[in-house]
Amino acid sequence: MRIDKYLWCVRYYKTRTLATTACKKGQVKVNQDIAKPSREVYATDTIELRKNQINYKLKVNDIPPNRVGAKLVDIYRTDITPKEQFEAQELLKFSKDYYRKKGTGRPTKKDRRDIDDFTIENE
Repeated sequence: MRIDKYLWCVRYYKTRTLATTACKKGQVKVNQDIAKPSREVYATDTIELRKNQINYKLKVNDIPPNRVGAKLVDIYRTDITPKEQFEAQELLKFSKDYYRKKGTGRPTKKDRRDIDDFTIENE
């Protein structure tokens, strides 16, 4: 089965076009080699893909006949992503809490001074 179709079948991408685009951008690797969308995937292959700033690692257990339900995905793949990847994503969420909410306008003078003080202290 093609790598783009496999990633779509096991629900890592919502559409096959998104999976194909990710392969073309070099975000998908099969056995440490950058994979084109037409690359064939076999059982026991290791897939690495970057999505939403997380580097996922998968082991292919079996090839699904077509797109499978979310409850059946674990039959066809094993997720071997290190826990550190998800912890880094959580830290990124907390760092964004400092910034202003979208749509609240430009920073006030006080906000600007706070930002300047923060950047000067860190240099």
